[in-house]
Amino acid sequence: MSDCETVGPYASCFAEFANSYRSTKLTELPVIDRGSQLRLVTRADLDGLACSVIITSNEKIDEIKLIHPQEITDRTVEIFDTDILANVPYHPNCGKWFDHHLQTDNNPKPPPDFDGVFGYAPSAARLVFDYYGGEEKMPHLVALVKETDRLDSARLVPKDVSDPQGFIQLGFTIDGRTGLGTFQAYFHLLNTLLKTEPIEEILKHPKVQERVAQIRADDADFKAALEAHSQQDGNVIFTDFRDVETVPKGNRFLIYTLYPEANVSLRVHWGPGKQFVVAAIGHSIFNRTCNTNVGELCARFSGGGHKGAGTTPLRVDDPQAAIDEIITELKTNG
Repeated sequence: MSDCETVGPYASCFAEFANSYRSTKLTELPVIDRGSQLRLVTRADLDGLACSVIITSNEKIDEIKLIHPQEITDRTVEIFDTDILANVPYHPNCGKWFDHHLQTDNNPKPPPDFDGVFGYAPSAARLVFDYYGGEEKMPHLVALVKETDRLDSARLVPKDVSDPQGFIQLGFTIDGRTGLGTFQAYFHLLNTLLKTEPIEEILKHPKVQERVAQIRADDADFKAALEAHSQQDGNVIFTDFRDVETVPKGNRFLIYTLYPEANVSLRVHWGPGKQFVVAAIGHSIFNRTCNTNVGELCARFSGGGHKGAGTTPLRVDDPQAAIDEIITELKTNG
């Protein structure tokens, strides 16, 4: 989540990065020629979706590729000079880049003359929106960007968790952390609908209703799983799903309603094929007193994120040592 307190002018939130970059296209990097085809590379969440709606409305995009940010860090995805990256880490081969996450030593830094925008903001979509003309050019997308700001920076109220509405509800249906599975076709559907349809009509679409119903149906099981596999250690909520074969689908913010006195959560579960353990850390969205910079903490283990939320892979041979280190850090910083 972003460190911004509001969804207002984001440049004032972070003085150390007030000089956000915006410049010309890189020309001296060794890249693979893909001709003139433009590809958007982003992640499947509401922020990535909003970025996609804006970018595909302003650029002739031939392909959209959905990735996990760790694929950039681990260099397991090939990036080309005709790629526009949004809401994922920087890659030196890309042609244009937009992001608002903390810069870490795990990824190369862009030169001052890169094309795009980097800056701390409530969402990457906010940076993209302003870059392409903002409200003056795209008044029909103002509400989408405003609510994306709110969800991505986790500026929510309890009712947004217990009874989400509008864009917030839509955002939960495309949040990979709910466990709803793959998103490629669904992402493309929403990318098309959001350009012309009001949110009230989009929420009536059968594919959207199917996902909303699935989340609601699993809410009780997800809550039970959280209660069975979570414990509070000081200010930290630790949830260990490594022995759960299939984690029920549910709202990732529910944990903070169950442990209102804690101010940060650590959730661990297996990654694909049990090749590594995933650690997801987040400041409570209701008890905002945690001082740990989560993005910097995750970067120690080759992950990344924001000041208030992040993820990192842990070695499968000894994940407990890393888990203990993370919990100690979260408790030390309060």
